[in-house]
Amino acid sequence: MARIKALEPKQFSTDAAETLNEIEQAFGRIPNLFKTYAHHPPLLKANWDKVKAVMMQGVLSRKVKESIAVLVSKDNSCNYCVAAHTGALKSIGTTDDEIRRIEQDVALADFSPKEKALIAFARKANLEPLRIADAEFHSLRQAGAAETEIVEALGVMEVFTAFNKFLDALQVEIDF
Repeated sequence: MARIKALEPKQFSTDAAETLNEIEQAFGRIPNLFKTYAHHPPLLKANWDKVKAVMMQGVLSRKVKESIAVLVSKDNSCNYCVAAHTGALKSIGTTDDEIRRIEQDVALADFSPKEKALIAFARKANLEPLRIADAEFHSLRQAGAAETEIVEALGVMEVFTAFNKFLDALQVEIDF
C-alpha cells in the first residue's frame, strides 16, 4: 500500500496540472510516479523535464535507454520501474524473448558491441561507481563510445536510480 497516495486529477494544483497534462499527452496516461510527485509541483516539473531531456532526446536509441532503465531498476529491486520499462520495451517492438535475453545477459541481446558496453557500464556505475577503472573507459572508447554517449547512458542510470529510491521509499502502487 502506498505510503503517500497518488493525487487524482481533481486534486492537482494549477502548477502540477500543466506538467501532468504534458505527461498525459506523451504517455496517453499519467503514471502513479508523476501523480505522487504532484504533491510537490516544482519537483514534478524538474523530474519531467529531466525525463524529456534524458529519455526523449540524445543519440542513444530508445531500446538502449529503456534497457538501461530496466536493468538498473532490476539491480535496485524496483518493481515499479521494471514493470514500466519492460512495458516500454514491448511498446517499441521488443519481443518477450529479447527482453529475457536483455535481463539474463545483455551480451546475448541484439545490441551492437558499443551499446552492450554502454549498458554494462551504466549498470556498473549504478552498483559500484567507485570501482570503475580507467581501463573500463578505455574499453568503452575502443568499442566506439563517444563521451556524449557515455554521459547520456549515465544520465539514464541517474534518473532511474533516483526514481527507484523515491518509488520504493513511498511504495507507490504499480500501475502498469
